[in-house]
Amino acid sequence: MEQELLKIFDEQHNQIGVETREQIHKLGLWHETFQCWFIGKYEGKQYVYLQLRSDLKKDYPGLLDITAAGHLLASETVFDGIREVKEELGIDVFFEELYSLGVIKYSVTTGELVDNELAHVFLYSCTLEWEQFKLQTEEVSGIVRVEISEFVKLWKGELKEIEIFGFKVNEAGAKSPIHQVVGKTSFVPHDQSYYEEICKAMISFTSKNQLSS
Repeated sequence: MEQELLKIFDEQHNQIGVETREQIHKLGLWHETFQCWFIGKYEGKQYVYLQLRSDLKKDYPGLLDITAAGHLLASETVFDGIREVKEELGIDVFFEELYSLGVIKYSVTTGELVDNELAHVFLYSCTLEWEQFKLQTEEVSGIVRVEISEFVKLWKGELKEIEIFGFKVNEAGAKSPIHQVVGKTSFVPHDQSYYEEICKAMISFTSKNQLSS
């Protein structure tokens, strides 16, 4: 995976070449990702779904993250990014069903990892039962949801902890429930400004659209 070829860009999103994922994260080169946040209504409340990254992941194992996301390969366009949803979650989604937030540009440095992303970000309004998720366990070990209002308050600094509900899958494929209280340190450390922008988009989207329950 570290030798996968990705397109690299300047800060104005002009492609300037191709490089391996390993070198991109080592040198802090700008590259494209696909990100899809699932949101929906359950028992009258609006939720955002989060993935629990597998403990086998090299980067940020065991942390909560975007519902489905991944790097766009050198041979791919943003339309191909939809494969990440099917691969990671086992959910069939059509690109036309996604609500685009455009490209969000942000940088995060964690140890030797320098992650400069041009993220194509989308929202997906859904009504799903836990049983419908078929997780790619080497990538994703669980799915949880949290009320959007609490998620927003966490990233605005109005709450220190929030409740998450969902399930986790072990190596044998058996599911166990998750009901925990977590804080910011339980999340992948995307830039604070990124989380704030996502929160604004979720509030705007849910206020304009009547989500199905």
